[in-house]
Amino acid sequence: MKIAFFALRKFDELELCNKFSSKYNIDFVWTSEYPSEKNLFLAQNCDAISVVPCKITKEFIDKFKEYGVKYILCRSIGYDHLPLDYVKSIGMKVSNVSYPSDCVADYAIMLMLMTTRKMNQIMLRSIAQDYSLRGKMGRDIRDCTIGIIGTGHIGSTVIKHLSGFDCKILAYNAFGENEELKKYARYVDLDTLYKNSDIISLHVSSNPDTFHMINENAINKMKDGVIIINTARGNLIESKSFINNIKSGKISAAGLDVIENENGLYYCNKSSEIIDNDELSMLRSFPNVVLTPHTAFYTETTVSNMVEKAFLALKHYKENTNNPCEIIL
Repeated sequence: MKIAFFALRKFDELELCNKFSSKYNIDFVWTSEYPSEKNLFLAQNCDAISVVPCKITKEFIDKFKEYGVKYILCRSIGYDHLPLDYVKSIGMKVSNVSYPSDCVADYAIMLMLMTTRKMNQIMLRSIAQDYSLRGKMGRDIRDCTIGIIGTGHIGSTVIKHLSGFDCKILAYNAFGENEELKKYARYVDLDTLYKNSDIISLHVSSNPDTFHMINENAINKMKDGVIIINTARGNLIESKSFINNIKSGKISAAGLDVIENENGLYYCNKSSEIIDNDELSMLRSFPNVVLTPHTAFYTETTVSNMVEKAFLALKHYKENTNNPCEIIL
């Protein structure tokens, strides 16, 4: 069995690939580049490819199928970058990864603390040796009502960890309520959460029902001065309305680890390039927006888990055993 890894990072993932290749007796080839017409040939004679969120077209899928690929292994929780209906139609399988939820949950709370305490402005002004206090007064998170949208693994962990801050927590989940979480949070409908939350944190997957769920209509229902936190997927937020409402002050601050149209941008060194992403440029210009490049997941434990799950998924396929991370298409 053999895997072709695309966008593999030499400085952290390659050593792990060597480790798990030996452990599971599965060969691999790799490139540090994203899939493109120039490097798809690496998948020849491979049973699977492994990718991170990036541009994957139907033409790429056809070429992988031609080369004998039977499985697409996503080194990410999200898999919305794949044309899933088409993948299913040609009989290929897809898996994603799961990993301990603490890393993203704690990162989301970090962004809440940074935005409520105006940390971006404090750090930017400190670089210019401006140590004055005007404009830097923050809010105590204990005095905030925090709305958590999505109470799966990550959202649940956010709620449990937030409970130690003694703040009021509201929760919404489209797929039912978690009885255990009712010790820490009150479940409400989405409109009630929008209306009453000082901070709203997104923890849902990207799908047709959640696409642009934070739009003009949703923002109009929110408190004036609301803070938005997103460590989930960029396309949950409609960028134009979001930016306009930051300009108007309706949204007082935001902590964003993800943005729309980030594929091919994040995880690349663009320091000498002109970036064609107007939303990114606008968001970076706001002193009340903390913008990080999709790094909430990035811990030693998580990266090891993501690489191992790729090998483990192919092992399950080889042995015809159950893979809990396989996506049912």
